[in-house]
Amino acid sequence: MIERAFEWFLWNSRFVVILAVLSSMIGMLLLFTLAAESMVHLAWQFIEMTFLGVHHPDFHTEVVGQIISAVDDFLLATVLLIFAMGMYELFISKIDIAHGEDNASNILTINSLDDLKDRLAKVVLMILVVSFFKNVLHVTFDNPLNILYMGGGILLVSLALYFSHKSGKH
Repeated sequence: MIERAFEWFLWNSRFVVILAVLSSMIGMLLLFTLAAESMVHLAWQFIEMTFLGVHHPDFHTEVVGQIISAVDDFLLATVLLIFAMGMYELFISKIDIAHGEDNASNILTINSLDDLKDRLAKVVLMILVVSFFKNVLHVTFDNPLNILYMGGGILLVSLALYFSHKSGKH
């Protein structure tokens, strides 16, 4: 009887994962909202500059940096969404509506911990690529070594994307 009660408790303790799922969903909503708000703010600045004659110094540089940051936030929000759905499917229950539709995306179908890990790794790699791109915008080419470092960084990012793409085909 004690063993059965303990097994019941152990099995149902998996529902604690709902805290991770809900927290991830809240984080995802916050990031999507903040990134969208940032894009609306940029659009408003563009309208002010183009049609209302308001001067924004270094607008182009600011726009590129903020757009890259927004893409970074959108990707991180996507990581949280995939994580939340994967944890729910692995520990709580399959999401019936996702498996019932013919047009459901494969990226949101998680069958194992390895599936979740692979999908998260690909999105995290994209976040790193976007972060690298954002940092490259601030590199000054006053030193030949900086050019070499940037070329090496681009080579490493390219290799990471190549190997990630190759592993996805198998």
